[in-house]
Amino acid sequence: MIKLQQLLILFFPILSFCQTFNGDLERFPKFPECSDVNFKQEAQCFSNTLKSKIVREFRVPESVSEANYKGELVVLFEVDREGNFVLTYIDATYPELKEEIKRIFETLPVIAPATYNSRPINMQFRMPVRIPLDFSGDALSEPGIEIVDTSREQPNAAPQEAPEVFKEYDQIKSLAFEHPRATSQINIPLSHELYSRFEDEVNRVGTNFHSASKPFLFAEVQPYYNFEEEIEALQKPAETWIGRKLWNEHLFTFQVDDYWFSVDFALDMQVGKDIDSRLDVTYNNTRAAIFQGGLGKNFNFYSVVYENQGRFADYFNEYAESIRPGSEGAAIIPGRGIAKSFMGQAYDYPVAEGYLSFSPGKFFNLQFGHGKNFIGDGYRSLLLSDVASPYPFFKLNTSFWKIKYTNTWMSLRDVRPEVTGEDSYRTKFMANHYLSYNVTKRLNLGFFESVMWENDNNRGFDLNYLNPVIFYRAIEFSTGAQAGNAVIGLTGKYKWSDQVLTYGQWLIDEFSSTDVFGGEGSWKNKHGFQIGTKYFNAFNIQDLYLQLEYNQVRPYTYSHNTITLNYGHTNQSMAHLWGANFREIIGIARYKKGRYYGHVKAIFGERGFDYFENGDYYGGNIYRSEEDRPLETGVRIGQGNNTDSFYAETEFGYIVNPATNLKFFGSFIYRNFDPEVNTSLNSDATTYWFNVGLRTDIFNWYFDL
Repeated sequence: MIKLQQLLILFFPILSFCQTFNGDLERFPKFPECSDVNFKQEAQCFSNTLKSKIVREFRVPESVSEANYKGELVVLFEVDREGNFVLTYIDATYPELKEEIKRIFETLPVIAPATYNSRPINMQFRMPVRIPLDFSGDALSEPGIEIVDTSREQPNAAPQEAPEVFKEYDQIKSLAFEHPRATSQINIPLSHELYSRFEDEVNRVGTNFHSASKPFLFAEVQPYYNFEEEIEALQKPAETWIGRKLWNEHLFTFQVDDYWFSVDFALDMQVGKDIDSRLDVTYNNTRAAIFQGGLGKNFNFYSVVYENQGRFADYFNEYAESIRPGSEGAAIIPGRGIAKSFMGQAYDYPVAEGYLSFSPGKFFNLQFGHGKNFIGDGYRSLLLSDVASPYPFFKLNTSFWKIKYTNTWMSLRDVRPEVTGEDSYRTKFMANHYLSYNVTKRLNLGFFESVMWENDNNRGFDLNYLNPVIFYRAIEFSTGAQAGNAVIGLTGKYKWSDQVLTYGQWLIDEFSSTDVFGGEGSWKNKHGFQIGTKYFNAFNIQDLYLQLEYNQVRPYTYSHNTITLNYGHTNQSMAHLWGANFREIIGIARYKKGRYYGHVKAIFGERGFDYFENGDYYGGNIYRSEEDRPLETGVRIGQGNNTDSFYAETEFGYIVNPATNLKFFGSFIYRNFDPEVNTSLNSDATTYWFNVGLRTDIFNWYFDL
């Protein structure tokens, strides 16, 4: 049995004594039975009365009786200033004994509290209880009750309230976890499958929701789609702790009135086979820790740290190695980050993401973090996409009336060997603003402007671009024509009904009316556009989602004579993952029923590549200088090494835990790549890639390279 009295002497400023008192300033709590006793008998009466009540109420647990147990349990409790009995600690061998003591204390009445100088105080006690109890009714045969802390004042001190700080630790107790994330300022993870569950709700005719600026906040979507109800509806019967954590809940949660947090362990464990590869298997082994929470109603935080090892289908491995960084690293895993070699044929690529989210008022949300953003209603975005690796950013969202205004400032990296110095990568910066306006209950229009600049002349982050309401094109001109690279764009969406909508984007990288409308196919005609449609609950089948989308981007779009100023980050595009010089059509079907889900995706594309890495530049690879172009006019999509591609993907799975979006899945990818001329970077290849795994789906991963 643990001896608690010695520990209490170390940790509390106590006067420990049994039924011994000095002076008459301090008075014991009083049961009604003790109201007429004199001062010297108060302690004895309190002790006898409490012990008697315990002896009368005590029911020996069956497990204790069968074991013929003999021993002692120790109870720490207090009588507070209102006269309530409050248990603080029970030391007992059997959990059943603890429960019995708790039950008895719940039956105790409210009594007159202890006083000091006639002022009510808290008084704490230590009570040893011997098992078996003496049921003869002589409670005095039990050990006495000892005072362990009365929070008393010094004799000459001015009267004051008993300090509460000594109870702060014990008062920190979690309440029932009520899914506070659902109404928080935390971002909904960028997962196409997750977003498809509520897109029909936020896009109903008559809503004033702005669906192009992503990720959304949970609090933004909650009025249209009740996350808490959806999670509760998917609950599985689970009585054990392991069962609840596996099927229904976060791993660890804590919630009180003013703050909450949760901790989860995330996975992406998958194994597969690229049929024509010399590798035996493909695999990914990801372990991650997710920490998220909130302080008050307006401040939230989110952090996830990934540890990853993996190897993939041959085409994906070859692309990852082709964009490897300059100073170190064997590859850059598309969408994830820089990787080093692992066991000769695989990659090790750690990733970390996180942010702080604060809404100082009704109209504003500020975020500072390391992650990704997306602008658009489509599967792709020609303005700002989530296909590149995570990056540091600061974002300001302003929402009022029929407007949502998003400003994002980012710190990006150019990791090419030619700009890498002293084992550090070249820093560049990007700022953009996006204005979304709901013109009518059906029509939405948006305006986008972005500028990229580098740390030339040691100017660092240029404060000229910090103003959220100024036109970047004017700043670019005032700071030097070659000091930055600005692009503009327009977006639109029209809701035909609650089930059908059409969306689009138009990107302009360099606008010269003569070159654009001259009809000669000038290389300066650098633009792209997107048109698409979504069909929710298609053919009146609940949760059947269909999408059709067309994208095209002309050669040399997103590139720049100063390569560092291109529209890229860590050798990846910040917009479409194919760069430029392409056209494609995408068809997607998604379906979900209960915890089961599935999707089918098909992408037909025409692309134009360079014939040789150091030869003429035909406008597809944004990490080349426009000065290497072979043509001034007659420029067309697909020029250069014309390539037809077809990509098909199907995935079916089961949502293991809806609280964390943990899924068990199986997938199949078919990819056919057919260039006119085989080169070291682009060659004729057909891929059949099977996968099965367990994944926490909290980010989009694009394999349709």
